[in-house]
Amino acid sequence: MTLKPSPRPPGSLARRQLLLAAPGLFAAGLPGWAAARPTGLDAELQALIDDPARPLASLSVLLLREGRVVYEGQFGHRWIDPSGAGRHRPVTRDTLFRIASISKLVVALGVMRLVEAGRLNLDADIGEILGYRLRHPAHQNVPLTVRLLLSHRSGLRDSAGSYLAPGQRLADKLLPGGALFGSGKSWSPAAQAPGQWFEYCNLNYGVLASVMEKASGQRFDQLMAEQVLRPLGLSGGFEASQFSEAELAQVATLYRKRATDDAARWNSAGPWIVQTDDFGGHRPAPPAGLDGYELGSNGSLFGPQGRMRTRVADLGVVLAMLADQGRHAGASYLQPASVQALMTEHWRSAGPAAPNGDDLGGEFQAWGLGLQHFIDRSVLDAKSGRLQGDRLMPRGGQQAWGHLGFAYGLMSGLMLDPARRSGIVYAIGGTGADPAAHPGRYSSFPLWEEQLQGLLWGALGG
Repeated sequence: MTLKPSPRPPGSLARRQLLLAAPGLFAAGLPGWAAARPTGLDAELQALIDDPARPLASLSVLLLREGRVVYEGQFGHRWIDPSGAGRHRPVTRDTLFRIASISKLVVALGVMRLVEAGRLNLDADIGEILGYRLRHPAHQNVPLTVRLLLSHRSGLRDSAGSYLAPGQRLADKLLPGGALFGSGKSWSPAAQAPGQWFEYCNLNYGVLASVMEKASGQRFDQLMAEQVLRPLGLSGGFEASQFSEAELAQVATLYRKRATDDAARWNSAGPWIVQTDDFGGHRPAPPAGLDGYELGSNGSLFGPQGRMRTRVADLGVVLAMLADQGRHAGASYLQPASVQALMTEHWRSAGPAAPNGDDLGGEFQAWGLGLQHFIDRSVLDAKSGRLQGDRLMPRGGQQAWGHLGFAYGLMSGLMLDPARRSGIVYAIGGTGADPAAHPGRYSSFPLWEEQLQGLLWGALGG
């Protein structure tokens, strides 16, 4: 489904698209939509980003109801003029955000396309594809598989870093005796065996991208363009140096109201401080040594774990495709069985009484293949005395499948309720307060993200 941008009132901070300018878009099955649109949502979202105690630099959202996009809204600025002259650039429907870990969900689509084409097997030993035996040092009898990588049960961890620099090789980092192996901190302790323990790990996707390269004979970023971006008509991609001029001009700069990741002090009344993606009108350089890159040697080079930039509207296309059991634009993009495989639980937190994984402060409660399962769990944490969990609405009752993103001040989410074929997408382009100092009231999300999720699901009647 291709959406056409609607006219926007010039100068408006709340730049919404209610899609009324494209009546043919809804002719095939959403009668009475205009009467059912989310009343007052614009004002509520504007008030959320303008909160002086917890301001947000920018916000873009999308709502899907019964497989149809019923609301899109953009607020704030994709670039903030540091001179004080007020020459800010507003968020538009065409703004691309660095979507952080939602990138992993997009990678999972590429994986399933390769599985359907017979190039990958979810349960085959990935060492046979990579060309060297890759096993947990303490569990040599357990083959590592694509299924284990996608479900974060591989035994890999990010303790020794999740990214390898140009010219470095995954084999040197992961194999005992390798030049980058060190003390082996990229592997979990022996008691946390592959397949038995969940630990969210960005490095899984560096390995996965390498496996995809070897299986397809294509560089990861080019493979993703062929298997995902072009078939679904998505903007952007994993390598910003290859973007069009129009795409580069629309990339959102990400902000925080603190100087660096290490700075403890936030100032919600202070200036917005650039974190990343301020290209300054210049095309970013590609990774060093790309001409001599060996396929499969270091898939992390292309940021499969979180470096994709795209529009929220394009993530809405992904959401609608999943809601329609793999169909896009009247044709099959994925088989229903592949969509079902993505949304089949492979891990569920057993809680502190019988720990079977790291729930990241309660935020992760269940996981499928490349997708998180939000199971509507809210539990009291004995240490903090606060409620934690993955609950999406104040009163509860809303489950979903999808993925979250968090990096450089950005917070993002893509969530689908498959039974209702409804869901939400959002991208926050900058946070003005310390997330740890502003916890949610019934979940592990920061207060403003919790409030945003509640507003969006509430607008859908969740």
